[in-house]
Amino acid sequence: MALTALELCTRALLRIGAQAIASLDEGTAEAEIASGLYAGTRDALLSMHPWSFATGQATLPRLAAQPTADFGHAFQLPPGFLRALSAGTPGAGRGLSYRLLEGRLHADAVQVTLTYIFRPDESTFPAFFAAALVARLSAEFCVPLTESSARASMLFGQAEAELRAARRADSQQATTRALDGFPLIAARG
Repeated sequence: MALTALELCTRALLRIGAQAIASLDEGTAEAEIASGLYAGTRDALLSMHPWSFATGQATLPRLAAQPTADFGHAFQLPPGFLRALSAGTPGAGRGLSYRLLEGRLHADAVQVTLTYIFRPDESTFPAFFAAALVARLSAEFCVPLTESSARASMLFGQAEAELRAARRADSQQATTRALDGFPLIAARG
């Protein structure tokens, strides 16, 4: 079932016993808190783990302006970019030294392929991530709406458990990566 930001916030509000909202800008306390906290909470949760549904690769366009020091070229980051995972040359998504500065990627390579976390549309969130996000949102909404720090603390504990379960489910969606160039294995011959 494809969800929207409004539906995710409404689920979180219902979990703490607050009123459901019909719009994020309807003017109620619930809507004000949801619209104020949703985007930051979503982006923070997306950035915490290399989620398979939010991981992408792109060959970055090189910018005309060169970095002041340390690297030879600057590259434009892709739209919706949240966090870099690795960089490499075309055909290899990792292995390149780089640094993110001033909203650009700096590297010495002429072409860069970036593996990164991006902000996907809510309709593409898998059920395990949506559940973790709703749990975290309910914890975030709790104190401003209920003024109960004890309840919020309990909800944050539940949110951490949901996040662990979501990470586990997500990590089972790919082949386990082998260790490359591990010196102890090389020493054994």
